[in-house]
Amino acid sequence: MSHYFTNDNDNDLKGKTFNIRIKNNNYTFQTSSGVFSKDYLDFGSKILIESVIIEENDAEILDLGCGYGPVGIVFAKENPIKNIMMIDINNKAVELAKINAKLNSVSNVKIINNDLLNNINKTFDVIITNPPIRAGKKTVFDLYEQSYNSLNNKGKLYVVIQKKQGAPSTFDKLTEMFGKVEVVRKVKGYWIIKANK
Repeated sequence: MSHYFTNDNDNDLKGKTFNIRIKNNNYTFQTSSGVFSKDYLDFGSKILIESVIIEENDAEILDLGCGYGPVGIVFAKENPIKNIMMIDINNKAVELAKINAKLNSVSNVKIINNDLLNNINKTFDVIITNPPIRAGKKTVFDLYEQSYNSLNNKGKLYVVIQKKQGAPSTFDKLTEMFGKVEVVRKVKGYWIIKANK
């Protein structure tokens, strides 16, 4: 089995299905081996979803490293007139995200198999990410740099990361890039960091 942050060529999408209530809606997610947090919605993604604020003028939203889709699908469901793009390098995760978009009746999503933002010629008002920490610091910092370059003026990047997995260095890196950065929430060792372009 490959790591969840690589392109998994195992096409077996059979696995587990679970139901969860997030914010105002009930969701069903299908998962499988080879994807991040296959048994249930991970705590970091849950508090990330709870902490992100989508404003009226935020039309283009990106879930970067979407996995099987919970973050992007929740924001698509709650913001049906917004355009939600979801990107992941793991092909199996992308196929599951497409299945989960249908399971949860969201149509305002575009789900793409891609290595971060390479060759994505589009800009966004909000980028949301639970970065692939196990892929290494270089990959994570590349993700931040690509996010900065892909944000519109006054765009926002939201990141969830555990303190023990590098939240302070992420905060410093984002401050160096963006200037205006804040920790909007700390809970159980997780930091939700918001960087404003």
